[in-house]
Amino acid sequence: MQDVTNLWFMKVIAHYGSPDYFFTEYFRVNDTSRLNRSILAAITENDTGRPVFAQMIGESIPDLVRTAKELCNYNIAGVDLNMGCPAPRIYRKNVGGGLLLSPEKVDRILGELRQAVNDRPLTVKMRVGFENTDNFYKILDIINHHSIDLLSLHGRTVKDMYHGAVKYDLIAEAVKWVDCPVLANGNIHSATTALKVLSQTGAAGVMVGRWAIGNPWLFNQIRQALQGEAIAPVPLVEVRNYIDRLWQTPAAATMPARSRVGYLKMFLNYIALSVDAEGHFLRLMRQTQTEVEMFNLCDRFLVTDLTKTLALAPYLGV
Repeated sequence: MQDVTNLWFMKVIAHYGSPDYFFTEYFRVNDTSRLNRSILAAITENDTGRPVFAQMIGESIPDLVRTAKELCNYNIAGVDLNMGCPAPRIYRKNVGGGLLLSPEKVDRILGELRQAVNDRPLTVKMRVGFENTDNFYKILDIINHHSIDLLSLHGRTVKDMYHGAVKYDLIAEAVKWVDCPVLANGNIHSATTALKVLSQTGAAGVMVGRWAIGNPWLFNQIRQALQGEAIAPVPLVEVRNYIDRLWQTPAAATMPARSRVGYLKMFLNYIALSVDAEGHFLRLMRQTQTEVEMFNLCDRFLVTDLTKTLALAPYLGV
């Protein structure tokens, strides 16, 4: 997730139970681009013990090839091409999800990247389409043609962004269609949902994005569910400790207080969805202006009653 899954956040997540693999924020690729040092640190300084895929976004074939070769000089699990980012400022540049409008361009890009990345896995992250699914099977054929090693598939279109139903039936179709393993992505907000999606789609695994912000214990909870174990509830006091970790962002010393509060609220917007069914914590948190107000509120909701736990899935309607 851009602006979220940096090295620091990977380390925070790892404290609670890492995913099997990490994907970096995307390296922006164009004719003047160089490897972003901050993103590169998520590879070179990563001590989580988990493999890391280097994600790229771009459409210039020579520069994608150049960047992929540069990335292969580092200890990466593989090179990942982003063909799913739904942000308008991205897809309007014909990159990310915008590539889904041009299967012919995708064919050329993957063909060149496959030749350049021949000793590491080459993976693709995409959605089921841009505005519709007209090109869906055509692009799946291209993925097969170029022997892509892993497909991460979000079951919404680019224009859907993060709204509406996830088309898990199309993920199931992709599982049958392509020769590589498929990771099901889209609204995997609980261990129960993960199991249902795996059963429904036949996918090799799930990819979790936004919901890991609100529940960093989710990866371990999914493992517990897969092993048929009871899912261990997380006391809200542990959530309070997680918030303290988030507050200690490496940029804290140089970040203005108001900006720092706003940055933490980005995380709290997800955490709050599993704190109380009525949504009081979410509403009041958004009204706070200062560090003192925000942490007093966190104490009120998260440490007053030590018996309360984080919901195993976000509350509906909050």
